Amino acid sequence: MSLSGKTAIITGSNSGIGLGIARELAKAGADVVLNSFTDRDEDHALAAEIGQETGTKARYIKADMSKGDECRALIEQAGACDILVNNAGIQHVAPIDQFPADKWDAIIAINMNSAFHTMAAALPMMRAAGWGRIVNIASAHGLTASPFKAAYIAAKHGVVGMTKTVALETAQEPITCNAICPGYVLTPLVEAQIPNTMKEYNMSREDVVKNVLLTRQPSKEFATVEQLGGTTIFLCSDAAAQITGTTISVDGGWTAL
Repeated sequence: MSLSGKTAIITGSNSGIGLGIARELAKAGADVVLNSFTDRDEDHALAAEIGQETGTKARYIKADMSKGDECRALIEQAGACDILVNNAGIQHVAPIDQFPADKWDAIIAINMNSAFHTMAAALPMMRAAGWGRIVNIASAHGLTASPFKAAYIAAKHGVVGMTKTVALETAQEPITCNAICPGYVLTPLVEAQIPNTMKEYNMSREDVVKNVLLTRQPSKEFATVEQLGGTTIFLCSDAAAQITGTTISVDGGWTAL
């Protein structure tokens, strides 16, 4: 579908999943706003590159997603928000009795609270425009659990719950709110970890991927950022106008187990 004339804000989007989704939205014709907590020349150059490649307007706006006022300022500074993709996230792994309190607070703030603030700021704009799409990037861990990831799992479950609530609050408006729940996604960060894991386990790349990284992903294949972008575009389409308040798993069968 064409998203020409729409403005999409994607949080946490100067790399990885967020960047992949931003690129796909721009290819579909949307003007995009990239975001992260840095304000480097390369951040702005990345947005310019996307704009040049797609013929859309692409901007980069710095905002720290751990701070509610900056989350809301991001939406206000963008000036329009037809499509909101809440993607920003961090991770820390530790047993709950050893989990650092500051890590807990940061994960809850960035992974969950930021979505509350951006949605609260974006909904008035969507209502004024008469159309809106909210896509929250949750996780397979928003539907199931693993040990040692208490904060991340709590936050992603919270995002799924907020998604349902916002969908109910906007059910009689031309606004939808859904969550995508990825499994393991092949990002540059994951790709960079593979050689060290090969050395650690003395395994081939194929064996590391299938037997170490993707032990819980039945397809034994990574999801891609392009697939997540395509799923996001579908949720913005007319075909998805009656899809709201739900989750779409892009996890190779993980949550079917």
